[in-house]
Amino acid sequence: MQADNPNQITKDAPDEDMLAKDMPAKDVLNADDADASSQFQASLPTHPDSLLRYLDELSIKYTHMHHAPLRTVADSKQVRDNMLTAAQGGGHIKNLYLRDKKKQNFLAVFQEDRQVDLKSLGKQVGSPRLSFGSADRLLETLGVRPGAVTPLAMINGAKTDVTLALDASLLSCKVIYMHPLVNDQTIAMAPEDLLVFLKSLQIEPLLLVDNDQA
Repeated sequence: MQADNPNQITKDAPDEDMLAKDMPAKDVLNADDADASSQFQASLPTHPDSLLRYLDELSIKYTHMHHAPLRTVADSKQVRDNMLTAAQGGGHIKNLYLRDKKKQNFLAVFQEDRQVDLKSLGKQVGSPRLSFGSADRLLETLGVRPGAVTPLAMINGAKTDVTLALDASLLSCKVIYMHPLVNDQTIAMAPEDLLVFLKSLQIEPLLLVDNDQA
């Protein structure tokens, strides 16, 4: 893990389960109340710290940041301190959890300002009639809640046959910014290291061209 970011976790950071321990168990586990923040990380299929340990085991370098919960791309644009801009090579993303009429599940990851046409996307992934999946299905298949969708959720999606489709232009970025399963943390990782992570899960992403040109 890189140590040059002032927002990176230090030895003074809260214990990984502190927030969860401070809350009654019924509040932590109540899906109706839970949001995508670290406050409810103990109720996720894969704990964010387990994901980070897995990245460490793969010798993947990353920068780890804490911030206010970010529920949308618009929210994330307000928290860009210590991050590269798109012009500087920063890969800021939006993530779409989708299903088709055959109940196949897809995670499509794009540059944040890319306009996405689902009909065009369906042609690229070979699955027409794509639609957005529900929050319950999202948690079941990718192990995250709305607001924390991330390519790193493929640590769960690899076990539930989720197909990952990745904006090919992201591979040209210096770093890609992603949530580590919760939306009040972000990690920055080089595209080649993301591919190492995916390869370790036996995932080869579908690479997507600009939908306007598809």
